[in-house]
Amino acid sequence: MSVVHRLTAGWLVDHLSFINQCGYEICDSFAYSGGVTLNTSVTSTGDCHATSTFAATSSSRDGPIPGPGDVIETESKTAKMRYVFREEFFDVSKPHIAAAPEEQLWQGCPEVSLTEIKASSNREEHQEGTKSGIRDSVASARKKRKRKCVFNQGELDALEYHSKVRNLVWEGTLHLVQEGLKSGFLHRNTAELSCRKNVVPGHISCGLAELCEMAKQFPAVNESDHQAVHVLDDETSIPEQDLLSCVTENSSNSAKIVVLMGQKYLVPPKSSFLLSDISCLQPLLSYKKKYDVIVIDPPWENKSVKRSNRYSHLSSWQIKQIPVPALAAPNCLVVTWVTNRQKHLRFVKDELYPYWSVKTLAEWHWVKITRAGEFVLPLDSLHKKPYEVLVLGRVRGDVKETLRKSEDVLPIPEHKLIVSIPCSLHSHKPPLTGVLADFIKPDVECLELFARNLQPGWTSWGNEVLKFQHIDYFTLLQNET
Repeated sequence: MSVVHRLTAGWLVDHLSFINQCGYEICDSFAYSGGVTLNTSVTSTGDCHATSTFAATSSSRDGPIPGPGDVIETESKTAKMRYVFREEFFDVSKPHIAAAPEEQLWQGCPEVSLTEIKASSNREEHQEGTKSGIRDSVASARKKRKRKCVFNQGELDALEYHSKVRNLVWEGTLHLVQEGLKSGFLHRNTAELSCRKNVVPGHISCGLAELCEMAKQFPAVNESDHQAVHVLDDETSIPEQDLLSCVTENSSNSAKIVVLMGQKYLVPPKSSFLLSDISCLQPLLSYKKKYDVIVIDPPWENKSVKRSNRYSHLSSWQIKQIPVPALAAPNCLVVTWVTNRQKHLRFVKDELYPYWSVKTLAEWHWVKITRAGEFVLPLDSLHKKPYEVLVLGRVRGDVKETLRKSEDVLPIPEHKLIVSIPCSLHSHKPPLTGVLADFIKPDVECLELFARNLQPGWTSWGNEVLKFQHIDYFTLLQNET
């Protein structure tokens, strides 16, 4: 279970455990002769291709390995290959930026005014300027002359919002961390225990978004002749056009491996996905499912995205065009991840949700901590916070239908915390399945938009929907059954 502790303030979540409980087991039948066992393993190579290796081993009780031409009695055996996510991607033992002693979580939550938070942010900027001055004193001086510690309106709005939620985040996180330390899930001295480095191999970047862009050049598909769903069976290689033009579904109880452009990706059981960009959503609509939960993680536009050109982004107008009303069941729970820019938060609550006929119910916060239970960033940092916002709402609809669907489920609390050790891979959000369980009925249809990974029981869509399913993010274990 991904939920380690549940308190009034929220949940302490084990993201890594959730991934590894998704059922990444693949059964592989092979011939077995006496003591000769054919071991199949998948190993990762430098060019991002997974290769199969075979090794024959013999048991002394059954004599030598038969030679060519010998008659061999065989019996069917099954190798169960289990994959687990590489735990070094969750090995966050130290804060990214250490907080001052008086600002650490364990010092309690002092009452701090907005003026004091501004002063703290000014000190932080001065310290960053000093550090950058060591590297480049000229650039640092220009930066200081330009800013002069004057806050723009966006920063003032962010500071005002932070002053309102600061105590809730601090106190709730402290209680959940204390429970995690008592149970042994968190450890105060993990910094000394870890010597691993969080190195993300560059070759894992396999161009899914670029492939979606290329798919626009494929010949048009005749909707009347084209299947809406591709159900995975024992084959692994799927033509790119099939994968990009319909929903792919793994309805079995075991994981599957799909090969796309020479790369291997793991598909968990009871999951489905569509790999496409926002201009090719028709296959999802043709899937003819209505969803009771829709989680959205939009690629929000911001300055760092514009500068880096690493990640695509969508304008507010483009996000509004996502056909959520056509995908949502009555009383659908809609959850949207929002960055800490108040512009985006206001847009979701004041424009996006009303446009989709969604009533805003709550704002929750995802708080990122280290394995020692400290914030990954100082709570009062100006530029980046150790938390992100989730806006929850429900689709407005018929009153009777709403009441019927609300039976046996709890109302959405106005505020909750989801506290977890974050994955070091960019934008790998924690799972919401466990934390939403009390607020939705069991076995409902769930959809994630702009997903970068798959989950059992969910349909996922995005132009990087298989990104964190790449086999090189996993380690292979093997058990013969």
